[in-house]
Amino acid sequence: MSLHEECGVFGIFSPRKADVAGLVYYGLYALQHRGQESCGIVVNDDGVFSSCKDLGLVSEVFSGDALSRLPGGVMAVGHVRYGTTGGTKRSNCQPIEVNHQKGKMALAHNGNLSNAVSLRNALELSGAIFHTTSDTETIAYIVTRERLRTPSIEDAVSAAMYTLDGAYSLVLMSAQKLICVRDPYGFRPLCYGRTPDGMYAAASESCALKAVGAEFVRDLEPGEILVFGPEGMVSRKEHCGRRKKKICAFEYIYFARPDSVIDGVSVHGARVRAGRILAGRHSAKADIVVGVPDSGMDAALGFSMESGIPYGIGLIKNKYIGRTFISPGQDTRLDQVRIKLSAVEECVRGKRVVLIDDSIVRGTTSRRIVRLLREAGASEVHMRISAPPFLHPCYYGTDIDSCENLIACKHSVEETAGIIGVDSLGYLPVSALEELTGGSGCCSACFDGSYPTSIPSDTRRDRFEQKLTF
Repeated sequence: MSLHEECGVFGIFSPRKADVAGLVYYGLYALQHRGQESCGIVVNDDGVFSSCKDLGLVSEVFSGDALSRLPGGVMAVGHVRYGTTGGTKRSNCQPIEVNHQKGKMALAHNGNLSNAVSLRNALELSGAIFHTTSDTETIAYIVTRERLRTPSIEDAVSAAMYTLDGAYSLVLMSAQKLICVRDPYGFRPLCYGRTPDGMYAAASESCALKAVGAEFVRDLEPGEILVFGPEGMVSRKEHCGRRKKKICAFEYIYFARPDSVIDGVSVHGARVRAGRILAGRHSAKADIVVGVPDSGMDAALGFSMESGIPYGIGLIKNKYIGRTFISPGQDTRLDQVRIKLSAVEECVRGKRVVLIDDSIVRGTTSRRIVRLLREAGASEVHMRISAPPFLHPCYYGTDIDSCENLIACKHSVEETAGIIGVDSLGYLPVSALEELTGGSGCCSACFDGSYPTSIPSDTRRDRFEQKLTF
C-alpha cells in the first residue's frame, strides 16, 4: 500500500469560439501529478457536446489525432483521475456527461463524498439507474434532480450542496455556462484565472493556470459558486461560512505541485517550513541531507537550511518510468524501487545521512529506499517524515481506507525505525500542521482522527461494485 494522488479538474470559458480543447489539454498536463488512471475532455460547441475519455495518461489518451478530432468551442472541461471510489475502468472516466429534460451537463469532480452510500441508496430506491461506480455520478444525479425544479443550473448546484457532504471541488458545464464549486469545508483546492484575451480558466492548482497563460486571480472560497456565462462572471456565496475551513493538509505535504499556491500559501514554502520544523524537533548528527524524489526534496532543503547540514542529491529518480510502471509479471523478483530510484554512491558513501520523505504508509517502500542507501555505503540513516504518522482512514479523497496496513497503527516510532532499518526516525508533529497551511484551518483527520463530517457506514473503495443477488 502506498499513497496515491488526487484527481485534477480544469475548465475554460471563452467569449468567442476557440481551441478550448487544446487549452484544457495543457491544463491537464500540468495536473497530471494528481491522477494517472484516466483522463478526459468534453467540449461545448454552441450547445453540442463532444468528448474524448479513456484510461491512461494525458499524452496517451490524446496521442495522434485524438485531440484534433475535438472541435473548437466556447467552453470545455477536463479531468485527470485517481479514483478513491470506484474501480479503474473506462466507465468511471470523467468528465461525466448527462442529458436531461432541461439540457446537457458535463461534470468533473475532485474529492470524495462522505455520504455517498446513503445518497446513492436513496437514489436507487427512487428508480435511478447508475452506469458508473464513482460517487461523481451521484453528484450529477442530485444536481440534475434539482435542475428539474429550479430556474437555473447555478440554482440547482446551490440546492444540491445542502445534500452533499464531504469533499468536492467541481467544474461543471451546461449549454451556456461554466460553473465552479468548492465545498463548504474547502477540503480540496480550486482557483481561477484570466488569459490576456479574456478567457477564464479554472483549475485544481494554480500551476495549471500558468500552463495556459492565464493570470491567477484568486482561490475560490470554501462554499463559493462561480458562474461564467454570456453576461460575465457571477460569484455566489450563500454557502460560504456554513462550515469551518478544513483544507486537506496533505495537499501541501504531498499532493500539489511545488510551484502551486493554495489559499495564499506556497506549496514549496510549506514543504520547506516542514523541513525546518523537523530539524528543530528531531535533530541529527549527520553529514548530508537527502530528499526522496520528488515531494521529499523541498522538505530536505528546509531541514538543511535549519540544521546547517549540507543538502545533497543522494537519490536519483528514473524520469521515464512515470507513476504507472507495472512489473512484467507477478512472479518477478525485481525490486520496483530499484527501477524507480538509484542511490548516488559518491554522495552517500561513508556518510551519516538524514533521509527526508513525505510519509510512511506500510513501510515497505521506506525499507527498500533505506536499503539502497545502505548498499551505496551510507554509514547511518536517520529518517525524517514531513507529515505526522498515519493513524486513521481518510474519507475525503486520500486513498487511505483502512488501518490494517498503516504501520504507525501497529508499531511505536522506535519499532517502526527497526522495521524500516533506520538509526532514528522522527515525524512532523500534528501541532505543526496549522503553521504549515497558513493557520486558516486544515483537515488532519488521517493523523488525529478528528473528522469534520460523519464517518461513512461503508468505506470500501469498491463498495459500489459488489455482486448483487436478485
